[in-house]
Amino acid sequence: MTRRVALETAVMTHGLPAPYNEQAGVQMCDAVRQAGGVPVVIGIIEGEPIVGLTEEQMRHLARHPAPQKVALHNLALVCAQRQSGGTTVSATLWLARRAGISVMATGGIGGVHRGDAHDISADLPALARLPLLVVCSGAKVILDLPATREWLETWGIPVVGYQTDELPGFYTAHTGLRVDAVANTVEQIGAFWHAHQHMGTGTAMLVVQPPPAEHAMPAKEVEAMIAQACAEAEAQGIQGAATTPYLLRRLAELSEGRTVPLNLALLKANAHLAGAIATVLED
Repeated sequence: MTRRVALETAVMTHGLPAPYNEQAGVQMCDAVRQAGGVPVVIGIIEGEPIVGLTEEQMRHLARHPAPQKVALHNLALVCAQRQSGGTTVSATLWLARRAGISVMATGGIGGVHRGDAHDISADLPALARLPLLVVCSGAKVILDLPATREWLETWGIPVVGYQTDELPGFYTAHTGLRVDAVANTVEQIGAFWHAHQHMGTGTAMLVVQPPPAEHAMPAKEVEAMIAQACAEAEAQGIQGAATTPYLLRRLAELSEGRTVPLNLALLKANAHLAGAIATVLED
């Protein structure tokens, strides 16, 4: 089944508050199916990596009182301790690759963190060595987007804009950062992907699209909220893996809840595009 689309679960365990986290998984699966694809939700249940979670298993993860945030560095350790957790982009890519899946959808990838160029998400090196086509709305806006864009270029990860010449910034359509190529149809994306595979570089390819226009926020407003949230996180000593969930939660509060429906909307849109791409790749 080459129409399969891998979906991560960290968004359900750490990215969205209840009950929206459960809704995200179901709506992304529906969006993939509507586009002709086959959704494959990936997560860890009591130490078992599951490639193709059932709705019941998705609910189990979304409602888990203490889920692990699973990236490549702790994937084996979580499994060895028979814990449950949501897989980030890096762990999802690894498990999807092992299962022969070539397309993945997410909201936004991790990247280089603001203020610390050495704090780099495991998503980036995973993209540099796992050749999947990943649909997203750029990197999470709380990150250092110019540094993240530079990292992608340095490590040979092409960035294709779907009907846009600009790298989106998750909650906002505009960052001033350019993509490597523009595709106006899913057929063009398929052609780019086949050419990328033929080169054999072994890297992923990012396909980025802006958040839906009716939900997108102005870049200046988003930046002001991020500056406040980052200052608060620093004052409270929040570091490491706890930073991203804290900042996303704080942005939801500062935006008076607007970022939550925006996050859901871009997740659905990206899942739909990934489903359409997977269908074209099969044809």
